[in-house]
Amino acid sequence: MGRAFEYRKARKMKRWGNMARVFTKLGKEITIATKAGGPDPDTNPRLRVLMQQAKKENMPKDNVERAIKKATSKDFTDYKEMNYEGYGPNGIAIFVETATDNTTRTVANIRSYFSKHGGSLGTSGSLEFLFDHKCVFKIAPKEGVDVEELELELIDYGVDEVVYDEGDEETGASVLLYGDFQSYSAIQKYLEENGFEIFSAEFERIPNDVKELNEEQKAAVQKLLDKIEEDEDVQNVFHNMAE
Repeated sequence: MGRAFEYRKARKMKRWGNMARVFTKLGKEITIATKAGGPDPDTNPRLRVLMQQAKKENMPKDNVERAIKKATSKDFTDYKEMNYEGYGPNGIAIFVETATDNTTRTVANIRSYFSKHGGSLGTSGSLEFLFDHKCVFKIAPKEGVDVEELELELIDYGVDEVVYDEGDEETGASVLLYGDFQSYSAIQKYLEENGFEIFSAEFERIPNDVKELNEEQKAAVQKLLDKIEEDEDVQNVFHNMAE
């Protein structure tokens, strides 16, 4: 198992543990994708895979249609995707991705979370070098396709790690593909053209190195992470604390 998979496996996915937040996050991503590439999934690859993901997450069809319609409404105030970087307690690097219709509100909130929980918000780009920006596809295993052979096949498309995940009784087995951020389109095109079922496609920031803390120090960092993740404007939170 590679570094990216082990980090992802250990990471607390609290935002995705709450169904309402799952739908909120997906809804924003669908709206942003629609605004960028149009409302037709046949001609908008990013929207197409998000709709598949929404179906996998049992997101009501009405929610999906509402998110698409929102992007095409003349009254819609566009979401801006803004990143915020800072250090939490004990020197833990924290990278926050947001989608907001009010950047003034969002930056004020994020700054207050850091300051009230023993951290400090940094300048844009100050911590980006500490993380590898990856696209992560979760696909259904395909009969007759060996994971190692699939990895060799996908190297030319920007994939650098392929992992078979047995999952559990609820989720079932899946295959995770990790690739360069810029390789998203090429990987999606390959998977669709070769008949693979895509469960989800996300972007993650994998830390180059993780920092070990004791339980008391971890608890202090987790308080800050929890507070950030509760904010409705926040889409993803990444950090380099060892779980």
